[in-house]
Amino acid sequence: MINETKKVPLHMSIIMDGNGRWANERGKERVYGHFEGVSSVRACVEAAVENGVRYLSLFAFSEENWNRPSDEVSTLMGLMVKAMADEMDSLDRNGVRFMVLGNRERLDPELNATIDACMARTSGNEVLTLIIFLSYSGKWDILQAAKRLALELAECPEKREDVSNLDADGFSRYLVTDGIPDPDLIVRTSGEYRLSNYLLWQGAYSEFYFTETLWPDFRKEEFAKAVESYAKRDRRYGKVK
Repeated sequence: MINETKKVPLHMSIIMDGNGRWANERGKERVYGHFEGVSSVRACVEAAVENGVRYLSLFAFSEENWNRPSDEVSTLMGLMVKAMADEMDSLDRNGVRFMVLGNRERLDPELNATIDACMARTSGNEVLTLIIFLSYSGKWDILQAAKRLALELAECPEKREDVSNLDADGFSRYLVTDGIPDPDLIVRTSGEYRLSNYLLWQGAYSEFYFTETLWPDFRKEEFAKAVESYAKRDRRYGKVK
């Protein structure tokens, strides 16, 4: 239930980590952890709605993850397609807008077609925006933004003066997250303490919450702990209060 007096992150982002270790601890193959992690995604979507979070983003697959064994990558991509198909009725029924951001040129046609269909179906929903970062990295995002800006300038040299006056907000419009507020809170599971090349620009002033909990065990109770921790923070953005 939403507490109107509690400070809640508008945008909460989660680096979902620990699927493989969770499976290994149970004597299972790594992919078993990925399947179990889908239940955590479902729980966190429900928790986000219950806590009044308006944007929930999940780091599902990085550009660097393409270097994993091909059979694991193939299984992950198949899981993505199945999870989207299985969850879309529920997401749409509960007013969740679904988005996928990242270097989608590297995804196979079936997955891209599924993504497009799911995004189109839920585009008008307003209760929660669920963003899956897939084939994404922060450095790639900044680089593609710079390339877009350079190409725009090459095609329209008359914009050179506009570019010289470009500020951080203006540059942000070239990132894949254009139109999405920067994350107020970034959560990382599994006891790791690093960003792993995630939202490097957008996370400049995010609060961080690290937990030892492995992603398949990160459910509503753990979500609430992260929100509660955020509510106690004093965000100054470099200023003095």
